[in-house]
Amino acid sequence: MLEKWEELGSGSSVDVFHHLSLMTLDNMLKCALGQNTDCQTRKSNEYIAAVHELAQLTEKRGAHLSQYFLNDFLYINCLPAGKRYKKARDSAHRYSEAIIQERRKTLDHPGSQDIHHGRKYLDFLDILLKAKDEDGNGLTDAEIRDEVDTFVFEGHDTTASGLAWTLYCLARHPGHQEKCRKEAQEVLQGRTELTWDNLSSLKYITLCIKESLRMYPPVQRLFRQLEKPMTFFDGRTLPQGSNVYISVRNLHYNPHVWGNPKEFNPLRFAPENSKNRSPYAFLPFAAGPRNCIGQHFAMNELKTAVALILQRFSLTPDDTLPEPVPEISLVTRVKPPGLFLQITAIN
Repeated sequence: MLEKWEELGSGSSVDVFHHLSLMTLDNMLKCALGQNTDCQTRKSNEYIAAVHELAQLTEKRGAHLSQYFLNDFLYINCLPAGKRYKKARDSAHRYSEAIIQERRKTLDHPGSQDIHHGRKYLDFLDILLKAKDEDGNGLTDAEIRDEVDTFVFEGHDTTASGLAWTLYCLARHPGHQEKCRKEAQEVLQGRTELTWDNLSSLKYITLCIKESLRMYPPVQRLFRQLEKPMTFFDGRTLPQGSNVYISVRNLHYNPHVWGNPKEFNPLRFAPENSKNRSPYAFLPFAAGPRNCIGQHFAMNELKTAVALILQRFSLTPDDTLPEPVPEISLVTRVKPPGLFLQITAIN
């Protein structure tokens, strides 16, 4: 992605959400499946096209209350959009299933315990294939496929959203951007890769990422079903089994918790300012036993991307276009025309 931005020339206006979505999908496929799809440079790829089609169709389906959209049978068999959904779903499943079968054969080969396909680590698929329950039973191929699909689908667009809005916030606040750039330059020292030890040194970048996630949470709506009755402060009670909708954005803009909530202020997350704050006041990755399984992966990817981008580029808003407006769907996207920033290479 950074090479593509270099080729565009300094001062170019870029819809960063589109570029970042391809980059995070590329990362996810490499880390979860060990696949090099080159989706950032290739013009077409059946699996990538299926992933994007499924994401778009799922978002549009969620906006409808008609039984034709709510009922799986009616949606897939009666609506053109449902037929497109089934075609894309089957295509994505064929791709995942082929990779699972190929990897299973590799792991069953003698000596595979010490050789991970030219890598020094187990990827997500390896871990799923090796997983056993207390009785020694492993996951079926269908169960593994569902886990892989969830990890890939949920893991790339949410991270792209968090990263896009972080870059936007830094572009709008050049003072904070410059502090992040100096920190990245001190840690990276011209290198193009980060180590685990480097990630813990990106303290100010982490503060800025958290503040951006507060203002523009990638997932703005959480749904839960109560396992037991819940009584509120005013005495009213919701019975067991109630479906509860939680607005993450409202939590993140609660003026009783966050002073001047519309102000971009990364120091809110400094240790001395966070020690007395409820852990449930900030929920970019949800909370509890059903929180985001990939939150640590996502935060590390966000820190790495911000550091590498700011080491090479300066970001400014494209004020010739309308101010970007968040669009709430499965993830926090941006309404047309997009989220454009001017990218200037740092000599």
